[in-house]
Amino acid sequence: MIARTLQDMFKRYRRPGDIVFAVLFLAFSVFLLSQLGEQTQVVKRTKWFAQPGLWPTVAVWCMVLFSFLHWLSSALSDRIDGRWAEVGFWVRSLEYVAYFLIYVLLVPQLGYLPSTMLFAVFLTLRSGFRGSGAIGIAALFGFVVTIVFRAFLQVKIPAGAVYEYLPDSIRAFALTYL
Repeated sequence: MIARTLQDMFKRYRRPGDIVFAVLFLAFSVFLLSQLGEQTQVVKRTKWFAQPGLWPTVAVWCMVLFSFLHWLSSALSDRIDGRWAEVGFWVRSLEYVAYFLIYVLLVPQLGYLPSTMLFAVFLTLRSGFRGSGAIGIAALFGFVVTIVFRAFLQVKIPAGAVYEYLPDSIRAFALTYL
């Protein structure tokens, strides 16, 4: 379908939650702008285009400008119902952020292997997969990820406090590879 007029071509329809997103993004952009003086530096006797803070400054000013224009266009567009339902959907997504933070707190206590396997199985169950095959695959995935990261890639991840209760011969192996 070809637009008949220029106004039809550039007609903007506000989506549910658009104004909330626009306000939040504008606030975040202004916050970043307020931090530029402390987080970037100006080096004397350096050309303006070689300054370390040039591109962050350009990027943040563009964020402020375009987020303001987004807010303005959202405010001027016709309102569509469903704003708070959309915002509720965004907030529900934070559930998985909370799960990850709990995982990060559990790793130093339980160790990387048990925490990763537990986390993978929990997320599988939380996603609605209840079959023994899905749970087995999740546990195997947690085990393989741990072995790859700790044994092959030699990623330094703190060992779990529960490893201290293992017998000496097993504890040395667990501290190194699990």
